[in-house]
Amino acid sequence: MIFGRVKSLDAILATAEKKSLHRSLGAFQLTMLGIGAVIGTGIFVLTAEAAQKAGPGMMVSFIIAGFVCAFAALCYAEMAAMVPVSGSAYTYSYAVMGELIAWMVGWALILEYAVAAGAVSVGWSGYVVGLLENALSINIPDTLVAGPFDGGMINLPAMAIAGLVTWLLVIGTKESATVNAILVAIKVTALTVFIILAIPVMNSEQFSPFAPTGFVGISMAAASIFFAYVGFDAVSTAAEETKNPQRNMPIGLIGSLAICTIFYLLVAAGVIGAPGLSSQPVTGVAGAVLDPGSRELAAQCATRAAEGFKDVVCSKEALAFTLREIGWPQIGNLLGLAAGLALPSVILMMMFGQTRIFFVMSRDGLLPAAFSKIHPKFNTPHVITILTGIAVALFAAFFPVGQLANISNSGTLFAFAAVSIAVMVIRRTDPSRHRPFRTPFVWVTAPLAIVGCIYLFASLDHKSIILFLIWAAIGLAVYFGYSRSRSHVGLGHDDEVHEQDADAPPPPVPPVN
Repeated sequence: MIFGRVKSLDAILATAEKKSLHRSLGAFQLTMLGIGAVIGTGIFVLTAEAAQKAGPGMMVSFIIAGFVCAFAALCYAEMAAMVPVSGSAYTYSYAVMGELIAWMVGWALILEYAVAAGAVSVGWSGYVVGLLENALSINIPDTLVAGPFDGGMINLPAMAIAGLVTWLLVIGTKESATVNAILVAIKVTALTVFIILAIPVMNSEQFSPFAPTGFVGISMAAASIFFAYVGFDAVSTAAEETKNPQRNMPIGLIGSLAICTIFYLLVAAGVIGAPGLSSQPVTGVAGAVLDPGSRELAAQCATRAAEGFKDVVCSKEALAFTLREIGWPQIGNLLGLAAGLALPSVILMMMFGQTRIFFVMSRDGLLPAAFSKIHPKFNTPHVITILTGIAVALFAAFFPVGQLANISNSGTLFAFAAVSIAVMVIRRTDPSRHRPFRTPFVWVTAPLAIVGCIYLFASLDHKSIILFLIWAAIGLAVYFGYSRSRSHVGLGHDDEVHEQDADAPPPPVPPVN
């Protein structure tokens, strides 16, 4: 199953073989790494989105998304351990299935990183605006804090944070491991406090009806909630530094995903069971469930709020909103502050990952050489960083968070499915190659991962699926119109390119969602 030219795996590994990493990570460290990488943005900003699609049934959605991630993670781990270099799924696909598939995966990763950065920017805006309104009584007109599809005109705070992060990346400022650890601790602490305060006051009557939109709604919510799990590949990429990876990698992957799923279920239960609030989907005048992020939903939310209804699905800061309504307004404000402090680091890491994927594709000749230009003073790929920042700012300014998350998920699901296929292909084409970690029961695990990715992709809203297909068609046009004739592999420069790659910027930091 090879489509087009294949990049030499030995040439790719030449870079990695110049460095030897100490194997020091055990199962506990891997599990903690996974928890820190996964817990965060998605649960902060997508709870209301999931409730509008599935109501209390979103708890089942978390379980479904977690299972799909577990199967995909085990496949991802084998490739990450075998090809521990920059480029992620793009590089794996290039080595196993050929240039065309690799290009499409890289093209899809643009949706994973850049659009996801836009989604987090919008989520950050919701919490910061809510904090300003509730803690400082500063009211900002809705037209300036929501895009045209979400009842406003432009989301200026989201646009501003995207611009600030772009500037930081251009001048070469990136967070240290210590700062990142502190921010992860802030997010986990905030969610833990939410659980401690919300769970004891749960009202079981709030869970009925449990699945008002049926299993279709639960599936749609699972496709959106998948965004909350992206980041588990941080564990997969640590295989080269893991003691006894065949034993400890599955424990770290499955353990972290299991703990995160339980964490998410508790948070969801706290939101759903909050007395006085409704987590049931809001319907229109004709009784149909309204699309999340639509003008119709925004208008209906405004009407219901004026009538005294308190709907979780109408909040852009669901967790802080819940705490305020159950009698903890100051803690709710602190949770909003925690989100405001921690989420910009997520935007930074996503944009960092995006620019590095672009950088590797440019080095391969598939994108213009200008994309891999390094700033003479800051030593950063400033051209592609600025272009990425402009795109992220525009996404954040005009689109609702749920739509951006779904579009991002479409790219991520495509990339994960491609990696799952690649694992099976290379087992056939290169069975003797050294594998620090082998996917257990690969002929069952990989197909389940692929089926799961297809299932979640098909459960996305029609807009996201259509946009992905349009994006893929544009990608094919760019490949055959520009990239194929300029590919370094096609021109026979493969080894030369990888000698250059030894001095490339570091590989992308996995996003913390």
